[in-house]
Amino acid sequence: MTSPTPNSGLPVKLPLELALLGLLALLWGSSYLFIKIAVAEIPPVTLIAIRVSIAALFLVAVLLWRGERLPRDGKTWRMLFLQAIFNSIGAWTVLAWGQQYVDSGLASVLNSTSPVFVLLITAFVTRHESVGMLRLIGAGLGITGVILIVGPDMLRGLGQQVAGQAAVLLGAVLYAGAAIYGRRFSRLPATVTAAGTMIWASICLVPTSFVLERPWSLAPSINAILATLVLSVFCTGIALLLYFRLVRTLGSMGVASQSYLRAGIGVMLGVFFLGETVTPMMAAGICAALLGVAAINLPVRPKS
Repeated sequence: MTSPTPNSGLPVKLPLELALLGLLALLWGSSYLFIKIAVAEIPPVTLIAIRVSIAALFLVAVLLWRGERLPRDGKTWRMLFLQAIFNSIGAWTVLAWGQQYVDSGLASVLNSTSPVFVLLITAFVTRHESVGMLRLIGAGLGITGVILIVGPDMLRGLGQQVAGQAAVLLGAVLYAGAAIYGRRFSRLPATVTAAGTMIWASICLVPTSFVLERPWSLAPSINAILATLVLSVFCTGIALLLYFRLVRTLGSMGVASQSYLRAGIGVMLGVFFLGETVTPMMAAGICAALLGVAAINLPVRPKS
């Protein structure tokens, strides 16, 4: 099956793009596991600074291997800085702060609302993609699926830690802004956009880690170091290459819909590695999330 891309109008193989979307969700969904391992020994700001710095080095190496070059004009670098705020600097900072006060289950639900914000911004502000009933249904199914996966009981804390919950929601809004603003880089290779954003994130977060924390005094274990490396190269560097490709091929709503899959991936990782079981409610939630992603990404027929 092929469909026109939202930005270029060129045909793409939808099954391939959806498979890459699933891989992106797997990489970002598994990042919570590696963060949990690493943050036990490395302070959060320092961990994020290391994460983006290693990712930047990896992406620049990929860029040079492909014979590509970083932008040389100030306008593009200013745009990349704004994208970095949306995608990493701002989003990861407010999420890290908010998750100190919000249970992980509720944070998963709140953070998965980014496709809804993409839909609202698209419908009422940018109007860069079509927003039809099918996508509205898909957004609703996705949120419902996430709630069923983490358990409706997680919503009982809604409204109690307002500041923390607002921070997590702000992170979802920033992710939505990243998905929409990211389409402005359709003329740049995904490697260039990914490397540029991580360079900006490194410039901002490395000095911040030295001011707020004492990274030079750390002595992390091998497990923490390996978790940080996997988080940096796979869950950040490779994930961003996929992300900026999918922004072009699936569009803002499509790439944002991977947030519905992350909770289900977390469940499946628990089944495979921790021997956990899947309840009927979780299974129903995973099915609803998959249907939501499918509804959002079905090709929209152009009006005749």
